[in-house]
Amino acid sequence: MSASEINGVINVLKPPGMTSHDVVSFLRRSLQIKKAGHTGTLDPGVAGVLPVCLGKATKTIEYMSDDIKQYRAEVTFGRSTDTQDGFGQTILETDASGLRQEVVEQALLDLRGRISQIPPMVSALKHKGRKLYELAREGITVEREPRAVEIHDIKVIRCSHFGTPNPSALFDMKCSKGTYVRTICHDIGARLGYGAFMSFLVRTGTGRFHISDALTLDEITELINNNAIDRAFLPVEEVLPLAPVWIYDDAVRSVVHGNPVYSPGIQSIRDELTEGTLVKLMNQNCGCLAVARVIVGSEEGDTSGFNPESTHKRYIFQPIKVFC
Repeated sequence: MSASEINGVINVLKPPGMTSHDVVSFLRRSLQIKKAGHTGTLDPGVAGVLPVCLGKATKTIEYMSDDIKQYRAEVTFGRSTDTQDGFGQTILETDASGLRQEVVEQALLDLRGRISQIPPMVSALKHKGRKLYELAREGITVEREPRAVEIHDIKVIRCSHFGTPNPSALFDMKCSKGTYVRTICHDIGARLGYGAFMSFLVRTGTGRFHISDALTLDEITELINNNAIDRAFLPVEEVLPLAPVWIYDDAVRSVVHGNPVYSPGIQSIRDELTEGTLVKLMNQNCGCLAVARVIVGSEEGDTSGFNPESTHKRYIFQPIKVFC
């Protein structure tokens, strides 16, 4: 398979010890392809699901990065660190043998919903053009604004070593983009008065990608050596989290040139759509052609005569990102 034919997404199981950029660079070299990018950074010490877009699929990254994230994490009590994980320097040490398991379980469950958290200094967020973790390495701490995130669900898997100085709890969490699990662990420890840090983390899923389907770098290398890497690629239309709108062949040329598609070019629409919604334009022969914005109006494209009470809505689809 030549580099020009590589277009799709690979669900990579990132190993600990590599940055997300390292994984992308590995795929670039192995596949001899220039266009590649991941959909959401994982810390170097963290393993887990890292979707990597290749070729024309890189144009979909901005639409996939907001996917819901899933993690399995462990919080250990009785110690806090400056990085909020087990790799940092200890800044507080206590005896948490008096901490009760049911209190920890309830504290985790109480996090469900929208919460506010302050991004850690070891994050990749930027302050005056520099990443926070770069400043942290120089011993510099800056003020960070709290951010709203959403915890969709938390499930406690098991609790260990309660009654000892360092009890821990393993839990699964489903959350919005931008949630810092290490900060979740740190804040719970501070709230309960014993201190805590994130002692384990793996990303088990993001959007439609799950760890059960993720490929290790060794598995990817084996597929490349056996000229079977195409088995690992997921097509754009399968992973792009947008409603499909099918168009006729006669409308394909219009989409390719970035022109709007009107009712005569539309083959089928699965759901009722609202103004401004993003959809993916599909064609039976060409696959996923573009991301388009919905305009609700008359068939001729004039929205001034549109009656919002009418059940016969006319849609116009304006391409904003063309893949072909």
